[in-house]
Amino acid sequence: MSPLYHGDRRLDPRAGQSLFECADELGVRLPTSCRRTGDCHECVVEVRRGIEALSPPAEHEAFLRGNYRLACQARIEDPSADIEFAVLRREAQILTEGTRADFTPDPLTVRRGADVCYLGSKGGAEAPERLGDYQGGIYGLAVDVGTTTVVANLVDLETARTVFTTSFENSQRFGGSDVMHRISYDGEFQGELRTAILSVLNLEIGEMCRAVSARRRHIFEMVVVGNSTMRDIFFGLDVQSIGRKPYKSLTEYKLERGERDTTSLDMKAGPLGIRIHPDARVYGAPLIGSHVGADVAAGLLTVGMDEEEDDVIFMDVGTNSEVVVGNRRRTLAASFPAGPAFEGAGISYAMQGYQGAVERVRLDDGNVAYSTIGGAEPQGICGSGLIDLLAELRRTGRMNEMGAFSDGAAEFAFVPEKGMTLSRSDVSALAQAKSANHSGQTIMLREYGAPVEQFARLYLAGGFANYIDVANAVAIGFIAGLPESKIVKAGNAALEGATMMLLSAAKRRSIERFVRQIEHIELETSPDFFDLFVDGCQFKPMDI
Repeated sequence: MSPLYHGDRRLDPRAGQSLFECADELGVRLPTSCRRTGDCHECVVEVRRGIEALSPPAEHEAFLRGNYRLACQARIEDPSADIEFAVLRREAQILTEGTRADFTPDPLTVRRGADVCYLGSKGGAEAPERLGDYQGGIYGLAVDVGTTTVVANLVDLETARTVFTTSFENSQRFGGSDVMHRISYDGEFQGELRTAILSVLNLEIGEMCRAVSARRRHIFEMVVVGNSTMRDIFFGLDVQSIGRKPYKSLTEYKLERGERDTTSLDMKAGPLGIRIHPDARVYGAPLIGSHVGADVAAGLLTVGMDEEEDDVIFMDVGTNSEVVVGNRRRTLAASFPAGPAFEGAGISYAMQGYQGAVERVRLDDGNVAYSTIGGAEPQGICGSGLIDLLAELRRTGRMNEMGAFSDGAAEFAFVPEKGMTLSRSDVSALAQAKSANHSGQTIMLREYGAPVEQFARLYLAGGFANYIDVANAVAIGFIAGLPESKIVKAGNAALEGATMMLLSAAKRRSIERFVRQIEHIELETSPDFFDLFVDGCQFKPMDI
């Protein structure tokens, strides 16, 4: 009998046992609301090894592709096989610090005597809505639904203090690694992606409440941000219009037709299926335009761009990257599909920023020095490690600007004792992902009409950007070549901005106004886009 693995836990399974039953014995929690009948579609797991040793997919699993299964439906047929599975809620590195503009808290959900009341979207201009009895606490949730990672703050609305932060892998990854694949998947299996994210988020909310001895019903308000696709899927909107030109949310079209005065969303938790107080207000922050979504709007609020006098650059780096340039008077924004290469997809030994990922690399006298997240045994290499490795290969002359290894080799071993290598094809994929960021920044600065030296600051937002070595990123042309003193790591600016919107009616109104003046730029319409992209594939500093 061979063992079944979940991470470093192991079990000797029995024939006929479901993966859910195995998870029970291993002490691994899986979400479910259908008593394991397969109806709720919540207990999706990734089978990393031994999928052929499991029972064939059941009818309830028709929405799944590749090596994903419902744990309650997948049963062990060959207990002698080597099987490994993983749940879709791995914890990522949590950014506990970040830039946040100064503001005075003025929450919309407050205590009025023995009642908890919602003051209304206009911050008190309407009659307050009674939500329930005050029972010792008023909490709110700020959630950033990223394509790759979901991060949430549990906030005490009476003290304006964040009492718990959690981060986990987006459980929708069975629908694809980028937004266009998620849109296509949602068109074929409508509602499945929303079910996946809600089931894991509801499980996570329970964990947060237990950690601070609060009750779910004490959470009376929630702010949700994310790119246009992630936000709209969360609220149950049809996202097919975002997947075709001109790539707009249904809320954008309704705004253009005069059917609404904002692209933000405002609903109640009960009908949405969020397990907090059923009358809690759930606010989806406004979109900027096309794929530039509510997460970027929140990020701009975090760095105070709505009040900025100087010219600044705001860049959120991820599977879909966004660049915003300007100040409070004139602002341009654009998005570009950088792809998931720097977040682990399609690269031989790459992974996301979890424990055991190589995050720092240095080449000295022919030797490779590296460090991993958590100091654990190396399991792969994450984005910050990849940027270090590329820059070090260039610095030491082991790779030329075109990405070819100088000794003619097909690969370079960065963890030689474990056989982990960076191949020539890996370098090519990373070059294209890097070039998307290069091209986007180049076109935006040109459109704005100011030399790079004129910009006072470059804000780097997002989990990946927070951990990169700035000098190495500049050296390979990943970011514009401003002096390091002008480059500010803004941390999880989207989550910080969502928290500000949760705590301040004034800030919520400010970002609603500000996004209406931002001009969205279509990068692909630039006549020399292809030439810029080709040039950006070279590993050299940007020439702007």
